[in-house]
Amino acid sequence: MSASKRVLVTGGAGFLGSHLCERFLADGLDVICMDNLITGDLANIEHLMGDPKFTFHHQDVTHFIHVPGQLDYILHFASPASPIDYLELPIQTMKVGSLGTHKALGLAREKNARFLLASTSEVYGDPLIHPQREDYWGNVNPVGPRGCYDEAKRFAEAITMAYHRYHGVATRIVRIFNTYGPRMRLNDGRVLPAFMSQALRGEDLTVFGDGSQTRSFCYVDDLVEGLVRLLHSDEVDPTNIGNPHEMTIRQFGEAILRLTGSTSKFVEKPLPVDDPKIRQPDIAKARRVLGWEPVVSLEEGLQRTCDYFRDKLGLR
Repeated sequence: MSASKRVLVTGGAGFLGSHLCERFLADGLDVICMDNLITGDLANIEHLMGDPKFTFHHQDVTHFIHVPGQLDYILHFASPASPIDYLELPIQTMKVGSLGTHKALGLAREKNARFLLASTSEVYGDPLIHPQREDYWGNVNPVGPRGCYDEAKRFAEAITMAYHRYHGVATRIVRIFNTYGPRMRLNDGRVLPAFMSQALRGEDLTVFGDGSQTRSFCYVDDLVEGLVRLLHSDEVDPTNIGNPHEMTIRQFGEAILRLTGSTSKFVEKPLPVDDPKIRQPDIAKARRVLGWEPVVSLEEGLQRTCDYFRDKLGLR
């Protein structure tokens, strides 16, 4: 890649955004990271601050986005993304999915930049088909507690396609399935940080429902590789990126217990409203169009993540 290319990553101080910033710097791009730090953390990008090709803007993208000079790529990753965040911040979640996406797309049009939207498997809701393909329209409750996130992303996809069709903006849409790795927040409410921190502390593992609901976990390095390939592809319609290896929540917890050597037990709590019972990506399109599939095993990915959590908890 040319060293003169410039990329803007909104939500760049978040879990996924920070890994993207790191990848683009490694690829020789000038990186502009934008985040209002409502759920992002400067600790995720502090190791990048001394790089002359890296710039951080503390800014809320729902208000305005101003970037002087050339921009080649915009990746819109600004949004609360865990249940604990979007249930506590429902209006901010809706605003960043609507107003924030609108402003990011407007900037892409102004700069003639390629735009990639971070959408989510949550657009499928509690799915009635399995695994989930990109041509499935979903089973979403728009007025339930999770609707603020699900519908924000569905709107974001719709306006992204409208900008592509009406204004000719070069857009890409990724539907991200469960992803894990270093820089996840200990208390963000997602299953891996909860299980990992509880196991390492010797606390019981909290399972919602009976733990039979399924998820498919992709290591962050694999996800970033898929995102970069999608960005540089010609694919306009939504593309699933995730690990197709499906397992129950209880099986996932058991894998973490084995890794950590913890003797913690499972404690069941009521299943949240509209919590998806099954989740597994069909990645046939990503394999065909991008030549992509995950390569990091669950064991390897969990070990890397466990090392990070041990450091964060001061257990090493």
